[in-house]
Amino acid sequence: MFRLTRRQFSIGGAIATVAVIGCHSAESDWETLSNAQARTLAALCDQIIPADECAGASQAGAVNYIDRQLARHYQMHQDTYREGLDAVDGNSRRRFGSTFADATPDQQYQSTLAIEKDHRAFFELVRQHTMEGYYGSPRHGGNRDAASWRMLGLDEPPLRGRAHYDLRKGSAT
Repeated sequence: MFRLTRRQFSIGGAIATVAVIGCHSAESDWETLSNAQARTLAALCDQIIPADECAGASQAGAVNYIDRQLARHYQMHQDTYREGLDAVDGNSRRRFGSTFADATPDQQYQSTLAIEKDHRAFFELVRQHTMEGYYGSPRHGGNRDAASWRMLGLDEPPLRGRAHYDLRKGSAT
């Protein structure tokens, strides 16, 4: 019977972790998406919440939020995103001869309408996650610099579980 010591097991786990991290970081700047998929997702998110005098979805970190959540709470959607984003680029190449991110704004709009119609479930998933990333708490990776809250004229809410105290009176306000 083969037995590993605790030290051998720990060293083996460390080597495996370094190998996985090393492979990942060489391919992409993102946790779950490739750089190309992240560019496509940024362009699609900006079709959902475009920039005007306020930050658009990608500027506010919606892609960062989605990528982070795909590595955590939304792991079950990783394949859906990869396949969906590859389909978005494939559709754009067939129709316009360029990736979705490299298409003109009008071509991106036309492609987005087609995605919404032909790949409704994927589009709704991206729309929901874009809204979460844009309007949610910055602590989850989106809403960079509280961009959407500032746009709405809202103060940043206090962290949950931390009451504001008026120390002069010794009671919660």
